[in-house]
Amino acid sequence: MAVAEQTPPAVDRIRPATAPPRTGWRRHWHLYAAISPFYLLFLAFGLIPVGFSLYLSLHRWDGLGSMEWAGLTQYQYLFTDVDFWQSIGNTLIIWALATFPMIFLAMVTAVMLNSAVRFRNAYRFAYFLPNVTSVVAIAIVFGSVFSTNFGLVNALLQAVGLDQVAWLNTPWGIKVAIATLMTWQWTGYNAIIFLAGLQTIPGDLYEAARIDGAGPVQTFFRITLPLLRPTLLFVLVVSTVTGLQSFSEPQVLLQTASNESTFSGGPDHAGRTMVLYFFQQTFDNNDFGYGAAVAWGIFLVVVLFSLINWRLVQRRGEQ
Repeated sequence: MAVAEQTPPAVDRIRPATAPPRTGWRRHWHLYAAISPFYLLFLAFGLIPVGFSLYLSLHRWDGLGSMEWAGLTQYQYLFTDVDFWQSIGNTLIIWALATFPMIFLAMVTAVMLNSAVRFRNAYRFAYFLPNVTSVVAIAIVFGSVFSTNFGLVNALLQAVGLDQVAWLNTPWGIKVAIATLMTWQWTGYNAIIFLAGLQTIPGDLYEAARIDGAGPVQTFFRITLPLLRPTLLFVLVVSTVTGLQSFSEPQVLLQTASNESTFSGGPDHAGRTMVLYFFQQTFDNNDFGYGAAVAWGIFLVVVLFSLINWRLVQRRGEQ
């Protein structure tokens, strides 16, 4: 029997060549294009100015003429600048006088708002209001409150038989006035942050503690404070960053307390913070190169104290 001869297969039809699939950024280019405005703005108003300030700190420049190379001499002078170290001391004292009472008051306020009280939403709005109010307006009001002759604080001191205090004309009075202003401004904001942290703590823990016979103080230190430690760390770091960069408060509060420069910080430069000193060197003395070096010095101080606060809170949490 003859084997049927197989016919050769038909010629396959020519298929159109398909483009290889896109990979990497070419596949998601429209997503990158959607988020590109943020990065372009950050590059134009963030990275480039930061890089230029570092470049400027290595030169001498008055803002008009040509730049003159100075190398690291600006930073060498910065480490021996008595006025800069005084501004660091003023800033740290004001920060300590404002931050620790503010955190205490904010936590107490948050605990009260977290309890079953009427009109809680109204209280939250009232406590948060100082943070969204203009700093300039607040400083003007506090300038009247701490006025020597017609201030509310001195009126209260006289009412209880004490002598007047020249708050805006003495070194410690200036620091107390600025710290009080900052405490009043930020207490409500941080109270809302603490309140958000308190509401994440399960109520079953408090109920179990009450069944075991724990009082309010033991409950706070054994349950509330340990579980609130991440929120406390956040508040402390943010308060450090904002407090060490205080500018508007002393600048507006003390602009009429001294016959010197707007950025002098009042009598004996007691209210001249680091940022105020930066503005004085840059815009009063027209020394933009040294002002850039001061700005980088401020950056290092803020980073250093933020790391110290972070490590202290973390170490206590590990114990």
